[in-house]
Amino acid sequence: MTMETLPKALEVDEKSPEAKDLLPSQTASSLCISSRSESVWTTTPRSNWEIYRKPIVIMSVGGAILLFGVVITCLAYTLKLGDKSLSILKMVGPAFLSLGLMMLVCGLVWVPIIKKKQKQRQKSNFLRSLKSFFLTR
Repeated sequence: MTMETLPKALEVDEKSPEAKDLLPSQTASSLCISSRSESVWTTTPRSNWEIYRKPIVIMSVGGAILLFGVVITCLAYTLKLGDKSLSILKMVGPAFLSLGLMMLVCGLVWVPIIKKKQKQRQKSNFLRSLKSFFLTR
């Protein structure tokens, strides 16, 4: 059976995902450019804001949610409200408390992890420069 006798439904369109699988494979240099962790391949120094932006945002949002949960919980136990609204506040307040605390702790744990990665990256750059120094002589 040749390509001319295949029905139109079975032919592979050039824009279809099947046609993309038939393209030649990417080289290592093109994979490095398209990878998600592009900072591993580039040596440009990043500012502290670029490094710690995500943990700071997570800690800020977590702190705000935690404070909101504290306020809601305090209001639930100090105000004299109806039974229905009181039960809702007593459920929602601790939920915001736990969510905010979880986000705050995640951000706080993330910072030492980033610091450790930075130290490892500095060590590997130092060792790489030592290798190149001794190998070129």
